[in-house]
Amino acid sequence: MALLLCIALSVQSQYKNGPAEKDFVGYLFTYFKGNDVKDEAICYAISRDGYNYRALNNNQPIIDSKEISATGGVRDPHILRCEDGKTFYMVVTDMTSSKGWDSNRAMTLLKSTDLVNWTASNINIQQKYKGQENLKRVWAPQTIYDAEVGKYMVYWSMQHGAGRDIIYYAYANDDFTDLVGEPKQLFFPKNGGSCIDGDIVNKNGLYHMFYKTEGDGNGIKLAITDNLASGKWIEQPGYKQQTRDAVEGSSLFRLTNSDTYILMYDVYMKGKYQFCESKDLDVFKVVDQEISMDFHPRHGSVIPITRWEMKAITDKWGVPSGFEMPTSKNPIIAGFYADPEILYAEKTGKYYLYPTSDGFDGWGGWYFKTFSSDNLKDWKDEGVILDHKKDLSWADGNAWAPCIIEKKTGKNQYKYYYYFSGGKEGEPKKIGVAVSDEPTGPFKDSGKPLVDFYPKGITGGQQIDPDVFTDPKTGKSYLYWGNGYMAGAELNKDMISLKKNTVKVMTPDNTFREAVYVFYRKGLYYFLWSEDDTRSPNYKVRYATAKSPLGELTIPENNIVIMRDDVRGIYGAGHNSVLQVPETDEWHIVYHRIHRPDGMNMPNGAGGFHREVCMDRMEFAEDGSIIQVIPSL
Repeated sequence: MALLLCIALSVQSQYKNGPAEKDFVGYLFTYFKGNDVKDEAICYAISRDGYNYRALNNNQPIIDSKEISATGGVRDPHILRCEDGKTFYMVVTDMTSSKGWDSNRAMTLLKSTDLVNWTASNINIQQKYKGQENLKRVWAPQTIYDAEVGKYMVYWSMQHGAGRDIIYYAYANDDFTDLVGEPKQLFFPKNGGSCIDGDIVNKNGLYHMFYKTEGDGNGIKLAITDNLASGKWIEQPGYKQQTRDAVEGSSLFRLTNSDTYILMYDVYMKGKYQFCESKDLDVFKVVDQEISMDFHPRHGSVIPITRWEMKAITDKWGVPSGFEMPTSKNPIIAGFYADPEILYAEKTGKYYLYPTSDGFDGWGGWYFKTFSSDNLKDWKDEGVILDHKKDLSWADGNAWAPCIIEKKTGKNQYKYYYYFSGGKEGEPKKIGVAVSDEPTGPFKDSGKPLVDFYPKGITGGQQIDPDVFTDPKTGKSYLYWGNGYMAGAELNKDMISLKKNTVKVMTPDNTFREAVYVFYRKGLYYFLWSEDDTRSPNYKVRYATAKSPLGELTIPENNIVIMRDDVRGIYGAGHNSVLQVPETDEWHIVYHRIHRPDGMNMPNGAGGFHREVCMDRMEFAEDGSIIQVIPSL
């Protein structure tokens, strides 16, 4: 238990990357087709529900086996999404059965960041290691992340001479191009018999290995451990396949947003696959009647994928006939993020998103990231740009609600001023500022808070949710902030200090909660804010207008900008920024919502800190009023 706690704490201390479970819209099945050399290659199929699969690329290989193997063929593809969420590892047997079942000595390690382009490294066990002269075969490699050692374990079966098949392991190097250290025996079956085709999954901190026995009651068995490299496995009684036919190549995956697991295996003498369901990984029920495929796979594996990943592979290899692609356009980035700020940078000609890192209990994220895009559709994770625990002296706690502005300082020279909420754990929140020469950072903190006081007459609320705005008429820049009240002030030319004599309380009415955002269009200054609590389904955006950056606010009779849409299951749409596409009158609102599909069902309002970033067009009536935005899926 102490070990598992240490592992959990270690994981919690890391940055979150890649998609959350909410982002998965389907599944990718990697497989090979048969024993002809032309069929010993990696193929792809996709599914929306995990039960019905359609082959990509007309059931033809997505990689030329001759380019990645020594034998000219590969089998048994196993695919894994890495801990960073955006890298994929695949391992395959380097083998063509036309040369005999005892003919291969190698495996191939593959790596990709888009599921389309793969780099490969061939590992010949006999050539790499001493004492392997009588090695007969290297079969069915797989990969799993070993959290205890922080490395990726590659495990596979080998037979030497007349001995039994044994499952071995070694750890991969950091770039997944080679194995480090001598192979060691992973599993020691009590009966001393052969075992192949190991497949390991982690469920509730326990590693479950499904494997095939050979020569002593052939079938799929299960062993469990809490330490991958310990050699101590608890073997479970009985066999897990639900057929009397010969089987091999079992692979397990969990249906997303569900506690149901699918165990699939190759019924190789019958040329078919069988699928079984389980919730406890002990009792399995056949669900073949619910399964459909337009291909005949051999020994493969399945992972869940996002709509962005599904689009990437179908853009490359086409959408299978009759396959229904996901139609949602929101959220625009994968993972849990909130409070989005959007910027078009003149320096780079790109768009940048600056959100709060969400998905932490009690809004406990302590770092900021940015994402870039050329087209407002495809977003690249540019990584962490400011870490409160590492980069600030005056703050180490929650990092909330950033905003940014680009300032031209010379020919092709720019500065980026990044304002954010933070503070020491247990102390009142403050607003800081950090500076960079690039929109992607690194950002250097000014060394002290910019706002650490209540405006005159204000005694409650928080100093959070800054917004920065430069008046196109005068070139002067302003900072706005507040939770429970709204304040504004002019910034000095250094952009890291306020003209305190200009601080003005501007709270529009009692609907104001937080998240002011200011922009200018056709002679009017627009002030947007969020009403209610971010945990509430009724969190929404309202607006007012003014004739100057600190002027008196005029509140329209109907001033809702965006709000919940029960029909679409969209709740808590708020805390926005606004983008004008350069040199156009095209506008977009970027906001967060409580994540779909089950954010509203999370206990104790936890959906309010498991949010996702969305974007929709924002339009204006002829009189300049904002037409209420209908949030989209």
